[in-house]
Amino acid sequence: MSSAANIGDLSALADVASKARPVHVICLGLSALDQVWRVDRLFAGRSEKIKATGYGTLGGGMAANASVAIARLGASVAFWGRAGNDAAGHEMKSAFIAEGVDVENFRLFPDGRSSVSGIIVDSFGERQIVNFRGLYPEAADWLPLEAVARASSVLADPRWVEGAATLFREARARGIPTVLDGDMADAEVFERLLPLTDHTIFSEPALKSFAGSAEDKSLAALARFGCRVIAVTRGEGGVSWYANGQSHRQAAYGVEVVDTTGAGDVFHGAYALAIGASLDVRTAMAFSAATAAMKCRHAGGRNGIPDINECLAFMRTKP
Repeated sequence: MSSAANIGDLSALADVASKARPVHVICLGLSALDQVWRVDRLFAGRSEKIKATGYGTLGGGMAANASVAIARLGASVAFWGRAGNDAAGHEMKSAFIAEGVDVENFRLFPDGRSSVSGIIVDSFGERQIVNFRGLYPEAADWLPLEAVARASSVLADPRWVEGAATLFREARARGIPTVLDGDMADAEVFERLLPLTDHTIFSEPALKSFAGSAEDKSLAALARFGCRVIAVTRGEGGVSWYANGQSHRQAAYGVEVVDTTGAGDVFHGAYALAIGASLDVRTAMAFSAATAAMKCRHAGGRNGIPDINECLAFMRTKP
């Protein structure tokens, strides 16, 4: 297995920072409203009452957080997704607009119900999440697929399968790289989406659930689906990936962790931006790991996402 010992050529990212290299990413999938409680410790698995030391409400969701990360990092981004025409839906839409995310195709369905999550975060930054995924139509025939031609890359999570498959097919036909956030999903979801995906990045629980093991050898076994890159994020264990018949690993950047909520989403957003900027995979992994690590220094799923210059400066100070 090779190990990423250096961060490679960052000139393409510097060009993104200076606006010399325009990058546009389409993110499709889940947008949720997160209700976050901060506590001294997580629930111990039995009926009990815990006092909260803090509370807040903010936008969340895998592809949604990824889109905000891309906007904070200085690229153009559009979020394609669904919510209810309810208070939560309008609050999420306003949050996107405030971040500079294009929400023209974030549809609020009159008879729908928005996705809402309850998140408990302890003093070590670990969390427990309960999510109501929302209720809205599965059909994706309203998506403006002609807009895909303007994308540098596209990203989807597995929460809107019809939408992800529709977006990925169009991107594949146009030669635009596709990135899948491999979070927990039924096996048939991955069996449908992986053949349409160029870069798949699993969480450890999702890889174990789908492949039977979260070990690196499972990544090589999934090469049968035809993905160019198959990876798994391991938190403080870094990220492992399989590409071109070889296994590779990028170490995590050491930081003082305050809150890991949304770190994986931020990683995926940074990676989609990096691939859209035509970075090699090794440098894209290093950039994504650095961006996610910097986010973990702050409480909240979106708080602390760095801009691209902050991230590049951080990477240059690390061995």
